[in-house]
Amino acid sequence: MKGLAPMFRHVHFEISSSDVHAIPCSSWTGPGNPRAVIQLAHGMGEHIGRYDWSARSLVAAGFAVFGNDHRGHGRAITPSTPMGDFGEGGFASLISDMRALSRHCRALFHDAPLILLGHSMGSFAAQLYCIDDANLLAGVILSGSGALDQIAAAVSAHIAPLDDMLNGAFAPARTPFDWLTRDQIAVDAFIADPLCFPELTARSAESVLGFAPLLADPDKLAKIRHDLSLLLISGGLDPIGNQGQGVELLAQRYRAAGLNDVQTKVYEGARHELLNEVNRDEVLEHLTDWIETTLGEAQGERCPL
Repeated sequence: MKGLAPMFRHVHFEISSSDVHAIPCSSWTGPGNPRAVIQLAHGMGEHIGRYDWSARSLVAAGFAVFGNDHRGHGRAITPSTPMGDFGEGGFASLISDMRALSRHCRALFHDAPLILLGHSMGSFAAQLYCIDDANLLAGVILSGSGALDQIAAAVSAHIAPLDDMLNGAFAPARTPFDWLTRDQIAVDAFIADPLCFPELTARSAESVLGFAPLLADPDKLAKIRHDLSLLLISGGLDPIGNQGQGVELLAQRYRAAGLNDVQTKVYEGARHELLNEVNRDEVLEHLTDWIETTLGEAQGERCPL
C-alpha cells in the first residue's frame, strides 16, 4: 500500500484480564481521531509484532490499530503460559483477553466503530467472539480461516502428519513453512524469529479443536447479530481453508444463520498469510475498501458496549 503514514505512534502497554493475567498489547495510531479502530487477533505460533507493516498501512488510511499477544505467544510467554501453551484457561482465555482489549479500545475512542480482524487461529477466536459479543463490533474480517470442524476431523483421522497436511502440497518444499506464503523473505523471517514456533502444546491444541462443534452449530451461529458485516479472505492454496472449500462452507453457514452481509475473497495462487504474501498491497487495498464500505453502511452508528 502506498503512502504509509509519516506520523504515527507505536506503543506497547498492558491491560488486565478477567483472571488478573497481564495482557501485553500494542497500538498504532496517527494524528487526530481515527475513522475506525481495527483490532488484530494474530495466528498460532506468531506474535502481534509481525503485523507492523499492515498496521502502519491501516494507520495511513485513517484507522487506529490495536492488538495483543495471545497467551503463550510473544510477550505473553510466561512461566504460567510457556511458549505454545494457553495455560489453565485454555482457548477460552484468548477470547476473554480479546474482549478486554475491545473494551479498552471503546473506552479510548467512544465514537469510532470497531472492526475485528482475526488471522488463522485468531480467526477461530474471532468466530467464537462473535457468537456472544458481536454487539461490540461494526464488522469482522476472517483471514486464513475455514471450518474448524473440517480441520479437527482431518487431525483426528490422522490422514497425514500435521506437517504434511500443511506443507505437503508445496513439495519439494524449500522449508517446512512454505505453506505460509510465496514470499521467501517472509518465510525466512518467520523461521529466524525467536518468538515464532511451529505448533501448540498438546493440551492447547486440544482446547482449540474442542470448540469445533460449537462453531458449526446452526443454533449458536444464529445468535450472531444478523446485520454484522463479515468478510472472509483466503489464499486459493491455503490448507487451513481447504483451498477455498472450507472458506465457502463457513460463509454458507453464516448466511444460513441469517447474516445478510457475508462476503468472500479468495486470492488465487496465494497461501496462508495474505498480509505477508507477494500481493499484500492488493490485499490491504481490498481490506481498506471493505472497511470503508462497511463504515458507510453503518452510517457512523456506535456499537454498544
